[in-house]
Amino acid sequence: MRVIDEFAKAYLHEDLQWARTSLLGKLEGLSEYDVRRPLTRTGTNLLGLVKHLTMSEARYFGVIFERPYPEPIPSFDDPDFRMRDHMWVSEAESRADILEGYRRACQHADATIDALPVDAPGCVPWWPRPDVKLFNVMIHVLTETNRHLGHADILREELDGALGSPLSPPMEHDDADWAAHRARIEQAARAAPRET
Repeated sequence: MRVIDEFAKAYLHEDLQWARTSLLGKLEGLSEYDVRRPLTRTGTNLLGLVKHLTMSEARYFGVIFERPYPEPIPSFDDPDFRMRDHMWVSEAESRADILEGYRRACQHADATIDALPVDAPGCVPWWPRPDVKLFNVMIHVLTETNRHLGHADILREELDGALGSPLSPPMEHDDADWAAHRARIEQAARAAPRET
């Protein structure tokens, strides 16, 4: 059973590392304005997603396993804490500082993952079932990272049309091909039977 546990842990860890690298790749080649500007009604932006995931990595692979992150991170218990405050970056925060903060949080998370067995116990007090294993938290953070990577995919495509991941082969399509593809989807949407 231990072999399966180690395989699962390594597999999840590799997937998490891939997702992290892909997320950072979404910011490459963009201006300061483009990585910071609000691109949705709620203000979602690329650098803010990285800042948010920094907090997730630091918290979930830190205090949950009694391995506190050495830098201050916002606490849900703080009466001034608002969820949206860590989803954007002020003009006083540099891109380099945000990216380096994410790398440090990921290094701390990696050290926790490397140090503990996949069934190491932890406690997430704000979850309905707070008693967890490292396995549960790895799945949660991988899911959260991939969720926001999906957001970043769409934001980046809207900014400059960039598709895919720097770790995947490039998608070979020109603007006319994408326009034709989009027109087929639009036609199918309009032709679908209306629900009654």
